[in-house]
Amino acid sequence: MEEFPDKPIVYIVSDSIGDTAEFVVKAVASQFDSGQIEMRRIPFVEDKAQIQAVFEEASGTNAIIAYTLVVPKLRLAMAAEAEKHNVQTADILGSLMGAFNRATGKEPHSEAGRVRQMGKEYFRRIAAVEFAVKHDDGKNPRGLSKADVVLIGISRTSKTPLSMYLAHQGVMVANLPLVPEVEPPEELFRVSPSKVFGLIINPDQLRQIRIERLKALGLDESSDYVAVERIDQELTYARRLMKKIGCTVFEVSDKAVEEVAKRIIQTIKGGVEI
Repeated sequence: MEEFPDKPIVYIVSDSIGDTAEFVVKAVASQFDSGQIEMRRIPFVEDKAQIQAVFEEASGTNAIIAYTLVVPKLRLAMAAEAEKHNVQTADILGSLMGAFNRATGKEPHSEAGRVRQMGKEYFRRIAAVEFAVKHDDGKNPRGLSKADVVLIGISRTSKTPLSMYLAHQGVMVANLPLVPEVEPPEELFRVSPSKVFGLIINPDQLRQIRIERLKALGLDESSDYVAVERIDQELTYARRLMKKIGCTVFEVSDKAVEEVAKRIIQTIKGGVEI
């Protein structure tokens, strides 16, 4: 494998961490059958002085300055310094951002590290889904303190589908079933009432939902599970408990999961939509 003459130094200059520029530089170097280059990364560049310092160090040497700068004032500073010094430069993002600008007619956000922020949002959603699965239907009550939202309600009030929908929005959700004969875990009463949301439904609609559920499972429809008296008992118990907790109560009758989720998100965000 041949080496570049004088082993060039490639300065990786970025207003973020510089991973993109380093990856591109390595890919290009491989096309010249050489990995024999020295890379010096200068991340989180915030002002013109840092750029000037890089050019002063690189000037008069066999150097290349590869940069990923999206902040306008830094790009201007880079262009100005490049005119003063006889140093090879490569604007890794510039031409592609220009192409996007011409194709979409929109201006770039010009925010350093934006792709990493998007990545964080993605991984938060993944973590939220895992949390929702782990804390579904009363499992792991010790984790209630870590939840952004705790949903409570009797059987078939859309707790699980609502939990999963919110999780895909990046909200950490746990849900607990309410059963008159079963005392709720102590952890529920330690959670701030502002994080707890009670789900209530019209008894007639609930009965029909439960009947359909039994049919799907091939079970007897004469079960106490769908008895009017039992449903009234469960709803009365649920309302009493929700009042004791002091939580927000949402009527979910004839409402789509998306609609209820939106109201919950607006509530926990102080009325601001996300």
